[in-house]
Amino acid sequence: MEAANRYLQEVYLPAFNVEFSQPAPEEGSAFVPWIGGHLDDTLCEQYKRTVSADNCVRFETLILQIPADRHRCHYIKVKVRVHRYVRGHLALFHGPRELADYDEKGKIISQKLKQAA
Repeated sequence: MEAANRYLQEVYLPAFNVEFSQPAPEEGSAFVPWIGGHLDDTLCEQYKRTVSADNCVRFETLILQIPADRHRCHYIKVKVRVHRYVRGHLALFHGPRELADYDEKGKIISQKLKQAA
């Protein structure tokens, strides 16, 4: 085993690198800064749910009450997304619109200011 590893390190890898390695066509780094949206929304768990008749969403053992907003009277039978973030808190989305944020126990932690346009 030692002889095989020595052969790979001393003979095979140098010959492989000479044959197949090529210089970079441009100078600089291939890494660019992220200029997209919030990475938290990309790197979270997302679940689809349907709002029940009491304007709530059941998620695992939690019941998430949707607060009143200016866009709709209710969300009954609407498809929504539940986001569970890395830190454990939750958010409820209807399309691109965030409806509410919840802590790990399903309690609303912040309600967006919703005033008439």
